[in-house]
Amino acid sequence: MSDLSQLRFTPSRPLTLGVELELQLVSLRDYDLTRAATDLLGGLHYDDRFGEIKLEITESMIEVNSRPRQDVTAIAADLDGLRQVLVEHCQRNNIAVCGGGTHAFHHWPERRISPGERFAFLNERYGYLSKQFTVFGQHIHIGVPSGDDAIWLTHALNLHVPHFVALSAASPYLDATDTGFESARLNAVSAFPLSGQAPDVADWAAFLDHMALLQSCGVAESIKDLYWDVRPKPEYGTVEVRVCDTPLTVDRATELAAFAQCLARYLLRERPPVVPAMQALVARYNKFQACRFGFAAELADPLRRCKTPLATALPALLEQLAGDADDLGCRPQLDRLRALAASHQGDAAWLRQTYQATGNLHDLTRAAADEFARPSSYCAQA
Repeated sequence: MSDLSQLRFTPSRPLTLGVELELQLVSLRDYDLTRAATDLLGGLHYDDRFGEIKLEITESMIEVNSRPRQDVTAIAADLDGLRQVLVEHCQRNNIAVCGGGTHAFHHWPERRISPGERFAFLNERYGYLSKQFTVFGQHIHIGVPSGDDAIWLTHALNLHVPHFVALSAASPYLDATDTGFESARLNAVSAFPLSGQAPDVADWAAFLDHMALLQSCGVAESIKDLYWDVRPKPEYGTVEVRVCDTPLTVDRATELAAFAQCLARYLLRERPPVVPAMQALVARYNKFQACRFGFAAELADPLRRCKTPLATALPALLEQLAGDADDLGCRPQLDRLRALAASHQGDAAWLRQTYQATGNLHDLTRAAADEFARPSSYCAQA
């Protein structure tokens, strides 16, 4: 076991991007989740040119990771390449792959833990929560040059967790029920003891002291044990945003990566005041609001002692980032998110509308798989 007080932060080029997507593996017979990940990967012939394809905690999941890239054009190409490889390989094995933050009707006791020491450890530590953790998220990595920058950006991005949740929400259904939430997925994550907002540590040295405390108490053995909404990832030299549902399309995943990059650029340049202790007073409430109500959330502002409609704050933020989007070459992606925020018609709304049209959750999942199979429009434009 490594000494967490000695963790080194590996610097990376500022604003480098990386994207992880956790995806559903479903049977073409009934579109329920299927336990096929290990066999699927065992027969996969792929040269990693677009990034990694690997196991996740249960056999009904697969994870794809882009390569580290400087811009969203390259991220779109990686995600579309990974999508094509996985969709074609799954079709040969009578499986479909789809996005969305939860599967609409699977039964968690039927899940099987994937092989591997890490997955066995999680199953031993967390019991049934490990199988209930068959939920699907998008993680976005943003490169920073130092550990101190990573800690500051972690706190700064925490203020915007509700914005990421609302833009990505894609999990209204769970256990064959409309939960009333836009993102029900994060309720599964919140069950873990080290979930939520990062503690109020001032810099990298203070973060190492915190990690040493957790290790000495037997609470955490590695960064992987932290299920924070936003966390530093020192071996990659990044800050990782972890609250997004996996979108239904790689285009939306690309747009969310563009938002993260633009927002990080703006924050690191402008350095607005960040008060983690005050944010912590309302962080869980604000995240709940975004999960439950999406674009209709009401966010608590502890500094001004008032509530702000997310439907007002989010478009204003996206407008504020327009110059950064121009400089980073991702204005089309940000413009699509601005249209999304104006319409309030995100993936959760699409899922509900499709269910009303099809009349059953099996056909809804089939339609979601068809959505994920569509090639990226950004790659077609290139």
